[in-house]
Amino acid sequence: MKQIVMFFLLFVSLHSSAQQIISLYPSAIPNSKPYPMKEIRMENNGQFLGYRNIASPTLNVYLPDEKTATGTAVIICPGGGYGMESYRLEGTIIAEAFVSQGIAAFILKYRLPSDSTMIDKTIGPLQDAQQAIKTVREHAAEWKLDTAKIGIMGFSAGGHLASTAGTHFDKSYIPNEEKISLRPDFMILIYPVISMTDELTHKGSRENLLGKAPNAAQIKLFSNELQVNANTPPTWLTHTGDDKVVTVENSIRFYQELIRNKVAAEMHLYPKGNHGFVLSLPTDEWMQPLFAWMKKSGFVK
Repeated sequence: MKQIVMFFLLFVSLHSSAQQIISLYPSAIPNSKPYPMKEIRMENNGQFLGYRNIASPTLNVYLPDEKTATGTAVIICPGGGYGMESYRLEGTIIAEAFVSQGIAAFILKYRLPSDSTMIDKTIGPLQDAQQAIKTVREHAAEWKLDTAKIGIMGFSAGGHLASTAGTHFDKSYIPNEEKISLRPDFMILIYPVISMTDELTHKGSRENLLGKAPNAAQIKLFSNELQVNANTPPTWLTHTGDDKVVTVENSIRFYQELIRNKVAAEMHLYPKGNHGFVLSLPTDEWMQPLFAWMKKSGFVK
């Protein structure tokens, strides 16, 4: 009897969490070079936090029950200053919240920029984001998704990655002979790093991505407020005015450029909470305005 109970609990656990973890690339990882880097699983008092030293990217697939599925999907990019990834708080918990609303979620464990494992570390994370979008679109029929309702979400430096995917999609940084669209249909940016300029950037994120002495062309290319145009996807942003890690001006400048280019955008600013403020709130509280935006924007029925 005890064995039956244990099997049942294991079955429930497997089906209430990630349903599948797949390698992001079916064959060779582009822009990589051999290096014996060992991925580090981060824990605190026995509780899983996230990862460091990521060189082998994966996609963690969460699919809602067919009875509640909307056909909408969100690719989630956890934050961590391009030096680690806060996989649990900015990944699994968020994915479970989307699934509860009938929205498929895909946590992207993207490569962290490294001169040891990459030929050009500045484009490594972007390649993984583009590959994630491509993969989800390729499997849309299998996963019962609408290819016109696939968005990307990012927290902090993951917000920089998401906004990079949403402003650099005209150039493919990955093999894409099938010419699958790499443009996300919408973006969700949570206290995002947007800019690489001295005025606005989070210096740790910039140094990890571009190095200690980036040139002017690199700074401009990866300052995503400067890359917005009329074809940039609709965007939802949230931030706090007292963010001492990533200044709220990142979100404000990006929002201004979206409006200037007549791109549909909604922004929620809060006076206090500092960086990572949503992580101390129940997801069914802070995500309600987001779900409402997705519905009124037509991304969720």
